[in-house]
Amino acid sequence: MKPIRTTLVILLALLLSGCAWLKSQEDQTVDWSAGKLYSEASKELNSGNYQTAIDYYEKLEARYPFGRYAMQAQLDVAYAYYRAEEPESAIAAADRFIKLYPTNPYVDYAYYLKGIINYNRSVGFLDRFIPTDPSQRDPGSALDAFQDFAELIRLFPDSKYAEDARQRMVYLRNNLAKNEVNVARYYMRRGAYLAAANRANYVIERYQRTSAVEPALEVLIEAYQRLGKDDLAADTERVLVLNRQAGRFIPDEPAPEEITLARRLWDYLELDQN
Repeated sequence: MKPIRTTLVILLALLLSGCAWLKSQEDQTVDWSAGKLYSEASKELNSGNYQTAIDYYEKLEARYPFGRYAMQAQLDVAYAYYRAEEPESAIAAADRFIKLYPTNPYVDYAYYLKGIINYNRSVGFLDRFIPTDPSQRDPGSALDAFQDFAELIRLFPDSKYAEDARQRMVYLRNNLAKNEVNVARYYMRRGAYLAAANRANYVIERYQRTSAVEPALEVLIEAYQRLGKDDLAADTERVLVLNRQAGRFIPDEPAPEEITLARRLWDYLELDQN
């Protein structure tokens, strides 16, 4: 009988532990209202528990797809993904908001949010100006940010975010032009003088009124000299000297002030007071 009794005790222990495990796996949010889910998600977000916040926001959207809480959750989850260093998911959430609420009075924030996410993905690369092999670098995020900000300004020229977007576009354009100059310099180091000249000319034609024009002219002069095109080198040098004397070259634009990217719709909708 002892072996049977021992087996029963073990089975009972396993059953009890299994019940405890199942209980621990129960979704504690199952009976939460939309307001409760939103409130708890916000608390987790403010505490830096981004994955938990994302889980709560997504449950809110799934269970209560309509109403002000679901609308706010769309942008809050984008911010949470951004803080969780998941930019692709953040942009997808912002795009989803734009698609679902194209006429919402605060949809301009979604466009701005996309721009800021791509901007912050790109500035590290742009600030370094390609210290290694420039031909291997892709300024895609910078271009995406530029286009996001341009779309915001096109659709909402009077948006509260438009001025900041314009400043960031100027900064991005300057740095994209500098990137092109660094590519031209890379070609010079490799002895690809024709490619360097073409790249420098591209900067001069495409990125006028940026600080990159002056160094692009310098690269172009040297490239022409290495190619034995002394007449073109002399002409380009005259252009460089005349513009320097006239003070026509644009100085470097300072980087826009850093912003604290936050859930700015909170104040508009006053969900924390309801």
